[in-house]
Amino acid sequence: MSLIRSNAAPSGAIGLREQAEALSEAMPPLVTEAEHVASTVAQGVHGRRRIGMGETFWQFRRFREGDTASSVDWRHSARSAHLFVRETEREAAESIWIWRDGSASMDYASEFAPCTKKDRATVLALALSSLLIQGGESVAPLGAGFAPVPGRVALRRMAHALLDAQPLDEAAASAESGARESLPPPEHLPRYAQVVLISDFLSPPEEIVARIKSYAAEGIRGHMIQVLDPAEEDLPFSGRTEFEGVEEDIRLMIGRAQNLREAYHQRLEIHRNRIIETARRINFTFATHRTDRVPQTALLALYGALSGAIAARKPPRAGV
Repeated sequence: MSLIRSNAAPSGAIGLREQAEALSEAMPPLVTEAEHVASTVAQGVHGRRRIGMGETFWQFRRFREGDTASSVDWRHSARSAHLFVRETEREAAESIWIWRDGSASMDYASEFAPCTKKDRATVLALALSSLLIQGGESVAPLGAGFAPVPGRVALRRMAHALLDAQPLDEAAASAESGARESLPPPEHLPRYAQVVLISDFLSPPEEIVARIKSYAAEGIRGHMIQVLDPAEEDLPFSGRTEFEGVEEDIRLMIGRAQNLREAYHQRLEIHRNRIIETARRINFTFATHRTDRVPQTALLALYGALSGAIAARKPPRAGV
């Protein structure tokens, strides 16, 4: 369905906008927290240096809510029943797609954490969107079918995509669908686009590596942040402990859980290093974040990576 904006906004567009706003209002804790985190970080950073609109033609796309009349290519639009916007490559380079892992493993929260991994990842995604929008950038949720746009409409779309992502009947979601959700979607994006991927990245490393390589092969630059529960980092359990799978029906009883700690840390390090090594080779950044730490530090690392402030330095790995 296409929406063409005239002097009087179509009722359909108004309805969609009101639905998005109502959704944000229905989930005030995460949205409010994200705005607070973004405002805190914004006080300590300078706006990103803006570059020109560019002159190299990229594509025509259908007019969307939020586009200005000056962005319409009237000559091309006259050949069709719809309005079209002319986009350039330089504009595409300033477009940022954000993905937050919505799989079942992200619902985990131990007694050592204040929130689930999914909630923290959602706050980071919304806060980053808010911060980028304040700097005049265009953002969109990866895999939602939206093109990046500037302004508050972009934040409402992001909130809608993240807060309304789970099906009402989770039991109806197939295992195959859940497995796909653990990885960012293999979406075709314009050259020089940037993607932000927020996940626990606990899927098999070969699957993660293959997916980020597919992005890099199209000239896309990526920024990855691994969100883990402190229990997943430290394995602080002792004595008789039962481990239960989150995405698989697996139960394992261990008599002395502390005996697994060293081997567990080694396996986690091997898993993470394989992803980091690939990320470095393809010019992706990678950072880790624990849910028992404040989100501002992780957001600052992400914003710095997007701004190019840490492009010449080794990407942060831990402690954010």
